[in-house]
Amino acid sequence: MSDLFECIRRDLFTAVIGDALDALGYRRQFLPPGLLPLEPGTRIVGRAMPVLEAPYPEGAGPGPLADKPFGVMFQALDDLKPGEIYIASGAALDFALWGGLMSTRARHLGAAGAILDGYVRDTSEIRALGFPVFSRGAYAQDQGVRGKVLDFRTPITIGGVQVCDGDMIVADDEGVLIVPRAVEDEAIAAAFQKASTENRVAEAIRGGMSSQEAFATFGVM
Repeated sequence: MSDLFECIRRDLFTAVIGDALDALGYRRQFLPPGLLPLEPGTRIVGRAMPVLEAPYPEGAGPGPLADKPFGVMFQALDDLKPGEIYIASGAALDFALWGGLMSTRARHLGAAGAILDGYVRDTSEIRALGFPVFSRGAYAQDQGVRGKVLDFRTPITIGGVQVCDGDMIVADDEGVLIVPRAVEDEAIAAAFQKASTENRVAEAIRGGMSSQEAFATFGVM
């Protein structure tokens, strides 16, 4: 499977996979457009490890997480498997969900990256590590006294898109795409086929074929 993921990372991109999902009737699989890579040009492919975070002010309680700093964040982080992507949702946009030490641990575990529906901090440290992170931007305010991870490996929703444990995620400069397991094989096969066809279209257009003729001939544009 790692060989397939490397082929996807090298030869495909979110736009063509998204088109394939559209054709299969899965037409809302991109996460919100504000989720961008910390380092432009970053591409990641991996399996989702969903993490549910929520605002949880210090002193709130008396629930089971009241006296547990960060909730179950450390358990979630330590549970990452090689090739997985830590993807978190559910937090208010007033603290960072990810930082340098988390990146160091995730990199050691062989994780493929992290995607945060929120902010990150320690950006210079993360860049130096070369660990792929997508987020809404950088903000140094800590989550320790403001939020907690409530659960992980549980379905989450980001921008109306459900993310389940083990779903394929493909992310690049143009978006973060969730590929449901139910149509994964079909969608990726169709995407490779479409990418090949688009290469032929580009060659034909460079040779002088009009866009109208190209679309009539190949059916893509």
